[in-house]
Amino acid sequence: MQELPDLSQMSHAQKDELIRVLWQMVLDLQERVKVLEGRLALTSHNSSKPPSSDGLSKKPAPKSLRQTGLLPTGGQKGHSGNTLRQSAQVDHVIEHYSDSGSGACPVCSRTAAQYSIIDKRQVFELPVLRAQVTEHRLMRRACTCGAVHDGAFPPGINAPAQYGASVKAMAVHLNQYHLVPLERTCQLMHDIFGVSLAQGSVQSFGQQAAFRLSPTVAAIGQAVQSAPVVHADESGIRVKGKLAWLHCLVTPTLSWLAQHSRRGQLAFDALGLLAGVRGTLVHDGLASYKELKCTHSLCNAHHLRELTFIHEQCNEKIWDGWATQMMALLVEAKREVHDEGGPLQPQRQAWFVSQWDQLLARGEQLNPQAVHTGAPTGKRGRQAQSKAFNLLRRLRLYRADVWRFMTDRDVPFTNNLAEQALRMCKVKQKISGCFRTTAGADAFFTIRSYLATMHKQGACLFDCLVSTFNGQPNQPCLAA
Repeated sequence: MQELPDLSQMSHAQKDELIRVLWQMVLDLQERVKVLEGRLALTSHNSSKPPSSDGLSKKPAPKSLRQTGLLPTGGQKGHSGNTLRQSAQVDHVIEHYSDSGSGACPVCSRTAAQYSIIDKRQVFELPVLRAQVTEHRLMRRACTCGAVHDGAFPPGINAPAQYGASVKAMAVHLNQYHLVPLERTCQLMHDIFGVSLAQGSVQSFGQQAAFRLSPTVAAIGQAVQSAPVVHADESGIRVKGKLAWLHCLVTPTLSWLAQHSRRGQLAFDALGLLAGVRGTLVHDGLASYKELKCTHSLCNAHHLRELTFIHEQCNEKIWDGWATQMMALLVEAKREVHDEGGPLQPQRQAWFVSQWDQLLARGEQLNPQAVHTGAPTGKRGRQAQSKAFNLLRRLRLYRADVWRFMTDRDVPFTNNLAEQALRMCKVKQKISGCFRTTAGADAFFTIRSYLATMHKQGACLFDCLVSTFNGQPNQPCLAA
């Protein structure tokens, strides 16, 4: 409608119809504005968006979902601390005398009879680090009988000059685990150890490590899927300039990561691990996860963020406090499970379920299902629903999965374990922009899987990499 029609020429029935059409247009525009404003208001604290997407000008003030007053400030009870203390093993000793060690007393000029230590202070310094060159000489021995016997180089000594396992391990440690870019990795190796590396050499070291670690990482993947509780998550990455997906399966002691061009069932089938999970799978509610034949547990950190969005942006605080009360109920149950050290008593579980049902009913009453009542729009698919309605429907349909942390001792409140496994890989992407080759991406995730697993198990990662380049990688404990 480009112009207002001549109202004087319209009948009452036509005016009524015009009012109805305009009213419906106003309602549609209001709903569209509400949806667009909601998209603009999405941040990392009220949705699943990463903190990096918040920007600098609109970055919200830090707002934790943790309940205040549960823990005192400062170091917690049982924390050993990292204060520097004097060591019993001393490498060098410098003694300081009042008389420069001459032994004569400045008062009476007599020779001091004895000395005693009245105090000591220690300074921790790093030794001068420089690469050590080991020369292997092939010797020939001639016998008096005329026979000639030549020695043989040990396995791995293949070139006139080559880098040893520790040089390769340090370069891979810096570049692949600590995410130092290639150029700066080479610079650090030169400044600290006096080793001049080419960027191509560092990349070659990474490929060598990934090749030797592939059987170990495959074993880690098989062990993860057999665990009683498995955390799964996925995140978008860029490989060769195209969108791909990083998938992870983790437990408190094991980490397995791999990339695939697809996000859902096709990736699960190709990677071949998720279908074998028979315990409890903790995830964020992706539809493809729900189709797996296992017990499910949903991440409640996601629910808290979505409830925060509804409270802040959907006028929930004006009409009714059901979203904030749901948040409080979840946090209270989490606190009680933590205090109990395990599942709650059946009576307490029943109380939380009863309160939850009341809040669900109240929220559904205030956020009914949207039904299109106007003329056909020509759009295909189902009628779009509000965020509040979609969240309430999920919380009701999968209520047992939401509250599994309250009934199963081994199931946590959130899926943070999997999100932590993805976090540093996203940092890698921010540093490099993308993975330029599929082989480079696969090598990175293979090495990352191994090192993340060994880190969880308390191993020295540098020693693990040295053992890898020596041909016998230190093996992780694969028991669940």
